[in-house]
Amino acid sequence: MNLTRCITVVGCHAEGEVGRVIIGGVLPPPGSTVLEQQRHLQSEADWLRRYLLFEPRGGAFVHANLIVPAKDPRAHAGFIVMEATDYPPMSGTNSICVTKVLLETGMLPVYEPETRLVLEAPGGLIEATAQIRDGRVESVTIQNVASYVHGLNLPVEVKGIGTIEVDIAYGGAYFAIVDARRFGLSIGRDEAREMVELGERIKTAVIEAHRPVHPELPQIRGVTFTEFVLPIERNGAVTVGRNAVVISPGKLDRSPCGTGTSARLAVLHARGELAIGDHYRSVSLLESCFDCRIVRTQAVGPYAGIVPSFSGRAWITGVCQYGLEPGDPFPEGYTLSDTYYRTL
Repeated sequence: MNLTRCITVVGCHAEGEVGRVIIGGVLPPPGSTVLEQQRHLQSEADWLRRYLLFEPRGGAFVHANLIVPAKDPRAHAGFIVMEATDYPPMSGTNSICVTKVLLETGMLPVYEPETRLVLEAPGGLIEATAQIRDGRVESVTIQNVASYVHGLNLPVEVKGIGTIEVDIAYGGAYFAIVDARRFGLSIGRDEAREMVELGERIKTAVIEAHRPVHPELPQIRGVTFTEFVLPIERNGAVTVGRNAVVISPGKLDRSPCGTGTSARLAVLHARGELAIGDHYRSVSLLESCFDCRIVRTQAVGPYAGIVPSFSGRAWITGVCQYGLEPGDPFPEGYTLSDTYYRTL
């Protein structure tokens, strides 16, 4: 082989959502915080995201995480999430995949029956607690960044649909949360393409009408995702909610989405439908689940907020070295609208 670039990646998914983890071949970007490092990647070194996420090395379903040394002395490691069109401040499934890979590849020590880590995401510190058996990570609980409601029942005019109402909430990114019943949706697998197309139209309209800015991290602004939800149901001591999150340029989160669930927990708490400590089960269209709780309340600037937690499982799918051979006509990959909702 004659490769001018070689990057080692561990394949992983959390409850169905792919979150590959880079463990070699990339130096940490400059910056005094992980958020600054993320911004540098985005503005000066975005080739890495395109190289790994676009075809022929990736695909519409792929996310990747760059492990970096933590900048905050309280953290064990940092990570930067890369998605098809964005660098989200935080991601639930990706943080679970990162925890799995850090521990099962020996990058950080493992302690049975439980290993506790503090990880530094661009959006702040999170706590990861891994349940360990025979050296294997069986599940991970993430105590997320503080989440809050920006606004409830906000009107949005969507072209070709009319006026709808959305809740906008932050759970590590901003979500426009809409009632799936408004569009006759049951959040089933056969509705995936319909939800993607509708969700992108709603997001475009929301961005034009509402511009949330994080009160403590003003670099984080604007709605990133549309989240379809169905009404909660009570199943004994467990409250169950179903959701599907649309990730631009056009795919559904295969998992229950940790940040989307966090945003929904903030909405449910604001409406008095979920109390601190209540057991909430978030369900995806693949029927995979996160078990969640509101740990405590916490202000986010002038907003009343919560600290949510969610627990899920991850599986390593393999290890790959992605290379670039001289003369390859697609050194940073490509996208086509047959698999993406739109070409990037």
